[in-house]
Amino acid sequence: MESHHDYDFEDHDHYNISSNHSYYDEDDYKDLHTVCDKQDVRSFGGIFLPVVYTLALVVGLAGNSMVIFVYMSQKRLRTMTDVFILNLAFADLLLLFTLPFWAADAVNGWEIGVAACKITSALYTTNFSCSMLLLACISVDRYRALTQGSTITHGQSRVNTRRKRVLLCLLVWMAACIFGLPDMVLATVKQYATSNRKACRVAFDTPSMAKAVKATLELLEMSLSFLLPIMVMMFCYCRVGMALSQAATSGVRGGRRWKAFRVLIAVVGVFLLTQLPYNIVKFIKAMDVIFVVVTDCEVSKRLDRANQVTESLALTHCCLNPILYIFIGSSFKEHVLKIAKRFGQTGRRYRQSTEQPTVEISLRQQSQTNANSESEEKDTSTFTI
Repeated sequence: MESHHDYDFEDHDHYNISSNHSYYDEDDYKDLHTVCDKQDVRSFGGIFLPVVYTLALVVGLAGNSMVIFVYMSQKRLRTMTDVFILNLAFADLLLLFTLPFWAADAVNGWEIGVAACKITSALYTTNFSCSMLLLACISVDRYRALTQGSTITHGQSRVNTRRKRVLLCLLVWMAACIFGLPDMVLATVKQYATSNRKACRVAFDTPSMAKAVKATLELLEMSLSFLLPIMVMMFCYCRVGMALSQAATSGVRGGRRWKAFRVLIAVVGVFLLTQLPYNIVKFIKAMDVIFVVVTDCEVSKRLDRANQVTESLALTHCCLNPILYIFIGSSFKEHVLKIAKRFGQTGRRYRQSTEQPTVEISLRQQSQTNANSESEEKDTSTFTI
């Protein structure tokens, strides 16, 4: 995602040569005689973006922090889906932590230097891309678990399984970091000639190569961060849905089966609702780079506002991920209650230790530990869809 930091280059042969529209982009929309003043777009962004980013930060921080706490309290991750969801929570948190910087940028411009611009831009793109790739990985693992079984056979080594999980997660993070490399290399702070405002944006020093590189990066990111995940999710969840629809003969209750159907529909539907509008805007911008279709200042302003609104909508997925993959589609509530009960039992045992003999308490603790260990062994996954 590059909406906070535009690709910058100038070509005085065209009125509108830039296509990555931004609310502080008037320098890219000028020729020898005309400047597109976007003060009203910046004013809208200075009010709208901080409000949306603050809400996303508060809600997303609470939800994803709870996911991490519950997972860490379980002491072990039983399936690849557990590992992916934990990594997804971390990626969403890292993405959310960049929002205060972009909110301040929308209000006052970028005032904290080039190094912070590069790091924040790279973190933003890396973690957003990582979130999208992890959603695709979760759908693949659910499909694999349905077709091959999710439990570990006796012949499989726990060490090999752990290495496989680490390797897959490293591959996902490495791919996401590759998406963030252009922002780390090209992002800089620019001050516009028409105002004293500074902006953090990706800038090209060579206008001749800017159009080709910019269009390539836009289309590549859109393909790998949106089209690929949604195609994988659609395929895997359609196959899972077909299998669930035929599960009545295998003893699965109808209510449970249709609840799983609704969860799968919600996952794909929310992904499309939050990501499709923003990627449509990105596609229009990429086409503008290639064909220079936007030549009117007012049209450019409308695209700027559309970019602000759709990108904010895309960011809400960081808040919705804990709900979709934890609260609705899994036994998350049961594990929260189990943790609360565990703390309650600890406090109760402490109070009873002042009233009852030590031997009786130790026997009770041993029996409770055995019962808990047996119940935990019955679970094949901490969170399942």
